[in-house]
Amino acid sequence: MSPLPPTALLSAGAPAPLPERRGGAATRTEPKVHAMDERLLAKTFVELADNLVADFDLIDFLRLLTDRCVGLLGASAAGVLLADHNGELRVMAASDEHVRLLELFQLQNDEGPCLECFHSGVPVTIPDLAAEAHRWPRFAAQARTSGFAAVQALPMRLRDEVVGALNLFGTEPGPFDPVGTPIAQALADVATISLLQQRSTRRSSVLNEQLQSALNSRVLIEQAKGKLAERLGIDMEQSFTALRGYARAHNRRLSDLARAFIDGTETLADLRV
Repeated sequence: MSPLPPTALLSAGAPAPLPERRGGAATRTEPKVHAMDERLLAKTFVELADNLVADFDLIDFLRLLTDRCVGLLGASAAGVLLADHNGELRVMAASDEHVRLLELFQLQNDEGPCLECFHSGVPVTIPDLAAEAHRWPRFAAQARTSGFAAVQALPMRLRDEVVGALNLFGTEPGPFDPVGTPIAQALADVATISLLQQRSTRRSSVLNEQLQSALNSRVLIEQAKGKLAERLGIDMEQSFTALRGYARAHNRRLSDLARAFIDGTETLADLRV
């Protein structure tokens, strides 16, 4: 793919950058330990393992993973890259728009710690992106513009098979939580097992169809987010939260709701933000 300049993704509709870290600020030398909700952690493992259902929703499943990494582990943001049936990485989930655009930027420019993690199958931990900018200069510049100063990429793998990467981002430099890191990897491992279990249950051809359907659904959801954001005068993250909340409240698949909203068969007239 042709590299995109750092400003290419900061187009109309993109979120405002997070506050940029000022030069001269001291880098933390001690890990920042995050207080963890053990009950929510246990619930998360159960939810990630409970995938043998007829209406398994890949996008909602991966969004749960990113949201819980933020809520449980104290990451500023999280994203998931997943390989399609051709081995091409796709952005399948992100906890906010800044990360979604940064993950897209990595794929478009074919550089970044998350890609390196996927291709090597081992974790890539960068406590201070500024110090490692020479490894991925375009990515480091874009991450800084987006307000991120540290990144940790964890492989989604089972034995020799790598299906994607779980990526955690921090807004300030410094070591990652030594307690949270193995838990994040454990969450990635459980999610990977669930995804591969889906493959064995539905067989490879069905999984390929499911992943393609998920990619198509992702496009619909992005369109619905934009349409709702414009209608209500809210940002894309608020729009996604509202759509997902409405879908859950009405026991509907998020992709089905997005499709109905785009084609006009669902007006969401009673939706409240």
